[in-house]
Amino acid sequence: MLEVGFTKLTLPKLYPLAISRGTMSSSDNLFVTLSDGVHVGLGEHAPATGKEWTADRAQDQLSRFCEVHLSQMAEVNPHDVWQKLRDEQIDPPAMAALDIAIWDLLAKRAGLPLYEMLGLPKRSVATSVTIGINPPAVTRERVPDILRRTGAKFLKIKLGSPEGRDHDKEHFLAAKEASAAFGSVLRVDANGGWSVAEAIMMIEWLEAQGVDYVEQPLAEGNESGLPELFAKRKLPIYVDESCRWSSDIPKWASHVDGINLKLMKCGGITEALRIVATARAHRLKTMIGCMSESSVAIAAGAAIGALFDHIDLDSHLNLNPDPADGAPIVEGVIVPLDVPGHGGFMKADSVKEAVMEEGGSC
Repeated sequence: MLEVGFTKLTLPKLYPLAISRGTMSSSDNLFVTLSDGVHVGLGEHAPATGKEWTADRAQDQLSRFCEVHLSQMAEVNPHDVWQKLRDEQIDPPAMAALDIAIWDLLAKRAGLPLYEMLGLPKRSVATSVTIGINPPAVTRERVPDILRRTGAKFLKIKLGSPEGRDHDKEHFLAAKEASAAFGSVLRVDANGGWSVAEAIMMIEWLEAQGVDYVEQPLAEGNESGLPELFAKRKLPIYVDESCRWSSDIPKWASHVDGINLKLMKCGGITEALRIVATARAHRLKTMIGCMSESSVAIAAGAAIGALFDHIDLDSHLNLNPDPADGAPIVEGVIVPLDVPGHGGFMKADSVKEAVMEEGGSC
């Protein structure tokens, strides 16, 4: 019999993260354990800015789901469980928490690092680190600290400011100036904060500034503007919020250069593998990003890091403190550990301080 347990923790951020949809200074994350009596898999739910995907709601959904479904399974199969979660319309981050715990459990049973169990190499590309939307003076102060602390080689600059495109440009130029001494490659994520006309104008301006690519220029729901933007683009464009499931990719494949998946957005590793396969079939570039995860879910993302052209797994680097460990940054790369499972684990002092919710049998 499998036993499921839940721990909810508040994760304060070192720097509040402001994007086009709002600002987050902390998050309530739900950590999920799945035990077979010998091995324990660990997963994590992290919320998204502007969504109702709360930790309390995730625990309610997963408690009911486990009681009904996992108790009937002699062996846990991540593909079967993921489909049942999707059929019951469980929130994607809650799906991800259980899915990650299952993959971690299976890899620990096998005695293999998750990346190795999946047949992947350990190698990966360097991650971006993120600077949120700020007044230029704040941006100039924070960017050097972020780059110095992390040793990152790529800086992702959030744009799409509610204050308009002039503010976007001022914020961008402040970040560019502050990062110049570090030799950082610059990337941009508008989080859907632009109209089609604004996106065309901004991308042309950003191309002249030496930017690498632009992510989610148009809002989710405004994908009808992608064909015009794609035809006039001066830089590669990636979709993020517009692509949640592998089934979304064929709709946009002819009008984007790549897709960004997040484990919290697609429900975990199971669907992430399908998204990558579908994107590759459509000759698209791939990226993996994050929301407000600790090192637990970041480690799960790093375990499949070899599949991606670009990586943006940096949320744990902006926690104060990170209650977990297992996703170190080494020369700009988030490196999976050579231990059974995905490698992420809760720090002992975090577990002691947590208010443990009573687990249930599955």
